[in-house]
Amino acid sequence: MKIEPFNFKIILSLSVSAVLAVSYSGSVAAGTVVTQWNDAALEAIRATRTAPPVVARALAITHTCMYDAWAAYDGKAKGTQLGDKLRRPSAERTDANKEMAISYAAHECLSDLFPTEAARFGALMTKLGFDPSASTADSTKPAGVGNAAGKAVLDYRHHDGSNQLGDLNPGAYTDYTGYAPKNTPTSIIDPNLWQPLQVGANVQKFVTPHWGKVIPYAMKTGNQYRKTLLTPADYVKSPVRFEHQAKQVLEYTANLTDEKKAIAEYWADGPASETPPGHWALFAEYVSERDRHTVDQDVKMFFAMTNAVFDASIAAWDAKRAFDCVRPITAIHYLYAGQSVKSWQGNVDGADWKPYQVDTLVTPAFAEYVSGHSIFSASAAETLNLFTGSDYFGQSATVAAGSSRVEPGLVPANDTVLYWASFSEAADEAGISRRYGGIHFIDGDLEARKLGRLIAQQAWKKTQRLMGTYDSKHEKDDKDDEGDDKEDKD
Repeated sequence: MKIEPFNFKIILSLSVSAVLAVSYSGSVAAGTVVTQWNDAALEAIRATRTAPPVVARALAITHTCMYDAWAAYDGKAKGTQLGDKLRRPSAERTDANKEMAISYAAHECLSDLFPTEAARFGALMTKLGFDPSASTADSTKPAGVGNAAGKAVLDYRHHDGSNQLGDLNPGAYTDYTGYAPKNTPTSIIDPNLWQPLQVGANVQKFVTPHWGKVIPYAMKTGNQYRKTLLTPADYVKSPVRFEHQAKQVLEYTANLTDEKKAIAEYWADGPASETPPGHWALFAEYVSERDRHTVDQDVKMFFAMTNAVFDASIAAWDAKRAFDCVRPITAIHYLYAGQSVKSWQGNVDGADWKPYQVDTLVTPAFAEYVSGHSIFSASAAETLNLFTGSDYFGQSATVAAGSSRVEPGLVPANDTVLYWASFSEAADEAGISRRYGGIHFIDGDLEARKLGRLIAQQAWKKTQRLMGTYDSKHEKDDKDDEGDDKEDKD
């Protein structure tokens, strides 16, 4: 059945210095308690300038805590940590009890993940009519159920390899694996490998190079699918392919229309934004409003989507660390220094070429292969498709004339509407936006899209089992599939 678009406006509470002037179709709605806590999480993410893989984990943990609390008031669903131990009798399975349990779980979780934002979460509790200081452990009460569910998930995730607590290396989420780049900001020793850039007075440091070691939601390990990826182009072993991918980036960035420039900037999701995982959490809010979700539906949808995206972050960073691939900016400087090349700025020396990005960002501080934008978006889109039973999306965004941060006052010349008929169309646009912007090569984009869909399908099976909605007739096929997914030994 075709669902007609529901007018809805996503409020992007970012500083104007961080984003384009973008408006979405429709009207504002408060949403369910789930979307209100999702908004609170996104506000904290923007305020703390959290990195994309950490955002993916934070959203997954937040919605897992809410799901585990909600599961106590469902007849079939089991929590991820306590199973059915918190199960409440059918007489107590009211929306009011669910909302209270969900809120206490979310408050417990977010206060742990973003301690500097505790006042924000306490204010939402008060607004919802709950006491943020209530720390009861009585699991016969909704508040106790929420606190118990949240604590169990946090206890598990505190030791998942993310180094949230800084107990594996001083500093939250810092690397404990000893990664060091082969190249320096001023010297390219190996043109195949990532180069940290000098951005202003600062030198880039690879963001969370240990992330492939984080315990996934559904995958066996972060490297489960690594062998399925195409081997990246190599300057020595495959020089023609290596140069061809660089020429493709040059061609894209030299022939940008206003629409393509708007696409590149709209999807950038850089520092002080909700980042790509959060961008799709906003899209999920639109789906919630469009389809007039109940609390039950929102709990399940956000739980499913954010955990698929979380696994995608682990697989992406496993590949980024394993292959440590060069970014286009380094490859183009290396190949074309001293030669004139076409760019969005006109003809420039190859050593001076730069992506279509703001000068304060230029290129993200981690390796190219595979694309985070592409894998996050593909996994989210596939999950929303599986959850809703349709690829139909029907959302649009209008980029205001002259709102570009790269070419302010000039681009786009007119208001530019970006419309996505389907989830997959939005995901594909997110992926190609990084090629328009000169951030990724074609293989980094396309291989990530493919991997994101695989990860989402695996995560969806686990989610269905937890919810008690999995069709057991597929069990044998799934076991056969799992037999092909042997763990890579590094």
